[in-house]
Amino acid sequence: MTRNIADIRRDYEGGRLDEDQAIDDPMALFDEWLTLALETEGIDANAMTLATVDSQGLPHARVVLLKGLDQRGLVFYTNYHSHKGSELTNVPHAALVFWWPSVSRQVRLEGRVERISDSESDAYFASRPRSSQLSAWIATQSVLIPNRTWIEERERRFERAYKGQEIPRPIHWGGYRVIPHMIEFWQGQPSRLHDRIRYELRDVTWRHFRMAP
Repeated sequence: MTRNIADIRRDYEGGRLDEDQAIDDPMALFDEWLTLALETEGIDANAMTLATVDSQGLPHARVVLLKGLDQRGLVFYTNYHSHKGSELTNVPHAALVFWWPSVSRQVRLEGRVERISDSESDAYFASRPRSSQLSAWIATQSVLIPNRTWIEERERRFERAYKGQEIPRPIHWGGYRVIPHMIEFWQGQPSRLHDRIRYELRDVTWRHFRMAP
């Protein structure tokens, strides 16, 4: 590497995030921030880092896509037999991070995780493009494979199997809902004096606090 990464810096600029802007419902505030991010970041605004813990207590993180949002929580879809699926079976808790550089904003969420209903997974699966439906059958996620040819041959096999037919949702594929008990909003500011408002769910009531940068 020819460039010294320690010298890479940027000064963050963004609107203020004050306590009087911190409405009582953090999910409503998140929806506002996501709406703006979709306008400024484009189609990647729903990308989020998902962190899970395995049975040995070791953390693992990867980027997945947010595909549902309401008062119950945040929804993403995956193979239940994948590494993250196995980790969530053993430790049904996760952390999420959204980063939107165009507006110098970050949101962190932590909470328990549950599978969504089969009917919800069926409805979303039916809305996917056919190629994405096939990929849920083709990709035995997180399994070691010999080469790219293995996947391509498997793709041709499933295309033949479902030619002229509707593609059913695999029982090993569906959605998870992250039900947050903590949501933190971070607004970048000059000189690293960032705004941080943290919400915590206490019993059934959200409380929010200002955190030091």
